[in-house]
Amino acid sequence: MKEQKGVGRMWSLYKMGGVTPAIASMLGSPNAQQMAFIRNANREQRKQSMLDIPLKELEIVVFDLETTGFNPNNGDEIISFGAVVVRGGEIIEDESFYSLVNPKRVIPKAIVELTGITNEMVREAPDLMKVLHDFMAFVGRRLLVAHASGHDKQFLNAALWRTSKVNLNHRVLDTMMIAKWLEPGLENYSLDDLLMKHGIPITERHHALEDSLMTAQLWHVYLRRIVERNIVTLGDMYAYLSKH
Repeated sequence: MKEQKGVGRMWSLYKMGGVTPAIASMLGSPNAQQMAFIRNANREQRKQSMLDIPLKELEIVVFDLETTGFNPNNGDEIISFGAVVVRGGEIIEDESFYSLVNPKRVIPKAIVELTGITNEMVREAPDLMKVLHDFMAFVGRRLLVAHASGHDKQFLNAALWRTSKVNLNHRVLDTMMIAKWLEPGLENYSLDDLLMKHGIPITERHHALEDSLMTAQLWHVYLRRIVERNIVTLGDMYAYLSKH
């Protein structure tokens, strides 16, 4: 009975983020170290403020997810992660991330046709915990950027909560929101339309890494226009976005 109470207390501490990976391993979780890393990284992110960093010096990760559908609370799963680092406005293609994920469910035919990701391709892919751990390690404490980020944030939050019982603490900037601020009155703010408007070549849509690279180019265009408006820091930009 005493041993059961001890394990119960350790598990309670673990859920609160208060135990080490070694103790977590004692609890028998097969992914304990990965889970502990994610929880610690998320906790550390709360301590960082980026608002005073000049936009010209900002280091970000532009990312994209492909999924089996649109609702992570109704059985839909992530099937790929893609991301690329942008440092001071320069896209660092050598610092990129891409991985398929085994969703442990059948990918619908429409999604196979949209993304080109087949059930055979993900069968031997790593599971969500492994890829999520690697993705969060790649991101580090950098700002996240995505286009129409609501979908990606929803799935990323669901994945973090399900695997590690944490919510995303990273700030996420949405290039669609920035486009609506800088270019009001457009008929459409889809990634395709904005890429075409700015003469950015469309390579392979609905591939997580390719979409990340194209979104990074769009961010590069907008960053130049933001700086031209004498908006210096990330905090300045948030202040302007809140008014639009």
